[in-house]
Amino acid sequence: MKLCWLDIRDVTGPKEAIVEEAVHQRVDAVVAADPADLETLPPTVKKVLFPREGPLPDKLAPADLVVVDPARHGEPAELARRHPEVEFGRFVEITDADSLEDACRSARHDRWSLLSFRDPTKIPLEIVLAAAAGANGSIITRVADVEEARIVFGVLEHGSDGVLLAPRTVGEATALKAAALSEHADLELVELEVTGISRAGMGERACVDTCTNFRLDEGILVGSHSTGMILCCSETHPLPYMPTRPFRVNAGALHSYTLSADRRTNYLSELRSGGRVLAVDAQGRSRLVTVGRVKIETRPLLAIDAVAPSGVRVNLIVQDDWHVRVLGPGGTVLNVTELTEGTKVLGCLPVEQRHVGYPIDEFCIEK
Repeated sequence: MKLCWLDIRDVTGPKEAIVEEAVHQRVDAVVAADPADLETLPPTVKKVLFPREGPLPDKLAPADLVVVDPARHGEPAELARRHPEVEFGRFVEITDADSLEDACRSARHDRWSLLSFRDPTKIPLEIVLAAAAGANGSIITRVADVEEARIVFGVLEHGSDGVLLAPRTVGEATALKAAALSEHADLELVELEVTGISRAGMGERACVDTCTNFRLDEGILVGSHSTGMILCCSETHPLPYMPTRPFRVNAGALHSYTLSADRRTNYLSELRSGGRVLAVDAQGRSRLVTVGRVKIETRPLLAIDAVAPSGVRVNLIVQDDWHVRVLGPGGTVLNVTELTEGTKVLGCLPVEQRHVGYPIDEFCIEK
């Protein structure tokens, strides 16, 4: 789980409301320059003291962690010996090669490293993350906004352990927490039993081309109904008449639902270049990938009906062609034209109905 820290040192808006929202959203830490700002926080929130210019205050309580700039406050290890009642972390501002090396050293050896990068490039962060591979400490990266937080969460695929955001208004803590959670919204997959296969005439199907190569047991979830989807395989596996396209999923008819960020559904016809869609593997592990383009073309269609152990019925309409595939238990690759009654395929059963793609608890029938 990615860590979300809020910096309230320079809050100019309604500080009490921002802190209340942060507590309600269960952010991991609140960062303040004055110990008094930490006194009313509940034990569910890590209390982080990050002083400004000048010496440390005589009384560090109620801080759980004190982040220091060694040039102003001294080395964290020495401070920890003098103040064993609190943890200490190191702040490093990366502006050149020397400070980058300081950040790499801190990431390898310090329990907490709070990093601030002067320039917008993410290459220095990549270097720090690579240098810290296998280390036990946590890296918190300062970000300007929630969108940058999303990027930092994904740098080098692993991302920073957490981010520090200075909120400007109420609502940003909620958005930050959602960004952290959406990158790790793994799903519970079920085995569906195929109950019928039939030709469905001609229609438009969508190929979803992403900016990412899918893994061998990975694809996207697609279904005619929002309450049941089948895991459609990417074109990662060899085909006899064409080269592999591991970035592509021949996903299904253009009316079909698929999952994107924040548990929202989109019609395949709605996906656009630069949008995002949820890639899911055979174990239910998920990640958001960027859509490069969507190709919608007229093709013969095949309807697949299946049922879950709970009795929920699932339908998927795909292109009627041997090279279109879905995934079965254990990541087995199944050609859709060779499916028969009783074949097991992997799927997902979202429990909520949908209104403009968002999950909502209301009465709705799809058939």
